[in-house]
Amino acid sequence: MKRSLHFCLMALTLLASLATTADAAPKKKKATKSGPMQSVTDVEGLPRVLLIGDSISIGYTVAVRDLMKGKANVHRPLTNCGPTTKGLTQIEAWLKTGGEGKKWDIIHFNWGLHDLKYMGKDGSNLADPNSKDSHQQVPPAEYEKNLRKLVERLEKTGAKLIWRNTTPVPKGSKGRVTGDSVKYNQIASKIMKEKGIPTDDLYTFSIERQEQIQKKANVHFTTEGSKALAGEVVKSIEKVLKEK
Repeated sequence: MKRSLHFCLMALTLLASLATTADAAPKKKKATKSGPMQSVTDVEGLPRVLLIGDSISIGYTVAVRDLMKGKANVHRPLTNCGPTTKGLTQIEAWLKTGGEGKKWDIIHFNWGLHDLKYMGKDGSNLADPNSKDSHQQVPPAEYEKNLRKLVERLEKTGAKLIWRNTTPVPKGSKGRVTGDSVKYNQIASKIMKEKGIPTDDLYTFSIERQEQIQKKANVHFTTEGSKALAGEVVKSIEKVLKEK
């Protein structure tokens, strides 16, 4: 009986010791990731860059920030910038990203992939382009009109502008038609040439290596594909920074 009691006391002492050790051990902190939809704190003395675009730009935002660390403060609106219609209603708020009153050195921007997609009669997203009740969210003529207004507003910021043209629509992509990127890019190209705004030609870059970097029957890119796009975006930004 005494021996059993002795062993019980020893066991309780050991358990208490282990509990104390566990409590005393430092807890591991969860790693925090820098996502595209997180605000960026400026590093003083570095140029400020604003990326405006849809989910394609969301995909390359973090990689662009990483590549430009120590070279520029890279911001983006904390949203998918969607079609030109959304741009017209929210551009003033987006230009205040990172702090009202701060100036931008470079604005790298795009609209198009959401403009050219098809909507249903009831407003449903990514409708069948062949349906008689579906229509493009922003038809070409309206796209040109909207894009001109947006470019005029961006010019007033005094920032150096870089147009990033619209990436390809692969065959089989839901709610979009292969080849429409070309049509919308032609409209944008005319405007940019008139304005003297350089183009970051991600369309050509993507179409030449589409099978390697873009998903099948999907306008989005693989993780490695987005990193490849980021490299091209950084090249275009660094080129303009050198010219400033």
